[in-house]
Amino acid sequence: MAQEKEHKRRVRYSGTHPRKYSEKYKELQPEKYADTISKVIQKGSTPAGMHISICVKEILDFLQIQPGQKGLDATLGYGGHTLEMLKCLKSQGHIYALDVDPIESAKTKERLNRLGYGEDILTVMLQNFANIDLVAEQAGKFDFVLADLGVSSMQIDNPERGFSYKNEGPLDLRMNPQKGTSAAERLREVSQEELRGMLIENSDEPYADEIAKAVVSRLKRGQKIETTTQLKNVIEETLAFLPASERKEAVKKSCQRTFQALRIDVNSEFEVLYDFLEKLPDVLAPGGRVAILTFHSGEDRLVKKSFKRLKKEGIYQEISEEVIRPSVEECARNSRARSTKMRWAIKA
Repeated sequence: MAQEKEHKRRVRYSGTHPRKYSEKYKELQPEKYADTISKVIQKGSTPAGMHISICVKEILDFLQIQPGQKGLDATLGYGGHTLEMLKCLKSQGHIYALDVDPIESAKTKERLNRLGYGEDILTVMLQNFANIDLVAEQAGKFDFVLADLGVSSMQIDNPERGFSYKNEGPLDLRMNPQKGTSAAERLREVSQEELRGMLIENSDEPYADEIAKAVVSRLKRGQKIETTTQLKNVIEETLAFLPASERKEAVKKSCQRTFQALRIDVNSEFEVLYDFLEKLPDVLAPGGRVAILTFHSGEDRLVKKSFKRLKKEGIYQEISEEVIRPSVEECARNSRARSTKMRWAIKA
């Protein structure tokens, strides 16, 4: 007689609602629990394991995608923007989509395939968007390009990826956890002066001196900073000198900025963006359109300078003179949209 397979019960959580990422089994299965997903979104939150695309209307209004065109989503992520652009093609044309995250890109490809977007119209590539020239060698020039420079909510919310100080997890912060140096390893090799510069340059951290000194001296004493909580605790202790009335908010913002600075450094984000912007004109067809979403001042400055310089040189015929921001309604629905800035350019 064959042995009966033991039924595996779902892990129970305390309270009425799951708090841990792994316990949110309904949110992590959007195809099965559509009602739950809808309720979470209506409350202005992002469901666990999902990402709500920002400025979709503004992007589509600008790109003016026509059936038969060829496009590039340089940052695939959850595939929300890609899906809307695919719909505009009406089964004619092709979109190439890039991502360095092997975990999330595989999930997104499968999700889009299930919706009917197979390899005849969509090519997903595990590729850094700094290498768009290599993609264009294979695909030819593009009629439209989109780059959303934000970190996907799936990465932020998953404690195992170490992107957020709010959840206990390994201090990793790599877009591709299978390559490169983690944030914890980076901290072990960095000097106080280098860390101070990183915090100022990558996130305008006002307490860069104090945080850099505390982190490096702790590591020199043999104390570990290998988890998100350990780094958060160092920042909390460092800012204990602040008045109690402003300490909580200051710690929160310094945590956000420190994690951002480390993420930018670990993933060489400014260098990657610079390479992308330099190669961009050569992969655009004449009249080709590009839209870029940025989420902090350092990124926006790079995009603005590049667009202005290349327009002056006659490479772009037109650029956005002012940034485009998400609507008040969108920011109310999705708090992660608030820092978004969109800029665009049209190839001469």
